[in-house]
Amino acid sequence: MKIRVKSKWNNKDRERTADDIGSAVGFNLWRVAGANVLHMENEGFQTDTHHQRLDVIAELVSFFVHVVDRLLLKNEYSEDKRRELITALALNLAKTMKDNRLDAAEGENADYKGAFIELLNARMSEYAGFSYDGDNPGFQLRRRVGEHVRDVMGEKDNKWIPDQVMDIEIPDAMKVINRVLKSLV
Repeated sequence: MKIRVKSKWNNKDRERTADDIGSAVGFNLWRVAGANVLHMENEGFQTDTHHQRLDVIAELVSFFVHVVDRLLLKNEYSEDKRRELITALALNLAKTMKDNRLDAAEGENADYKGAFIELLNARMSEYAGFSYDGDNPGFQLRRRVGEHVRDVMGEKDNKWIPDQVMDIEIPDAMKVINRVLKSLV
C-alpha cells in the first residue's frame, strides 16, 4: 500500500497532548481505510454509493482503533494515558466521519458522530474477545473484520470480501499503522 501518511512531528521538541496525537493518528487511520476501500474497488469489489464507502471506512477504522489500543497495551502505556489517547482518537475520527457524511449530503439532522461512537464501542467490545498474535491481529479477528466489511459492501463477489480484507487489506494496513505509531506515539 503506497499512501502518504504523517509520520513525523514538525516541532520535535514540543510536548504532545493526547488530542494532538489522537488527531495525527486519526488522520492517518482515515487515509489508510480510504486507501483500502479504493484498492478493493480497483480489485473489482462493488461499492455503490459514497454512503456505502463511508460504512466500509467506519468498519475499518473501528478495527484500526482496536489495533492501536492493543499495540499501546503491548507497549505498556499506562491505563490512564492509553484511555486518554484512545478517547481523543475516537472523538477525532467521529468528527471526521460526521464531516464526511454531511459532505455526502446525507442530511443535517442525523447524529453521525453518535452513530460512529456506538459502532466503535460495539466493535471494541467484540474484538476484545479475539486473540492477537504478537504485533498482528489473529486469524479469527481478521476474519470477523472481513465479515463486517462484507456486510456493508455491495453484492458483487460478496463471498470473497472477507478473504480480501484479511489476507491483503489488513496486512498492508498493519505495515502503515505500525510505522505511524512508532513515530507519532
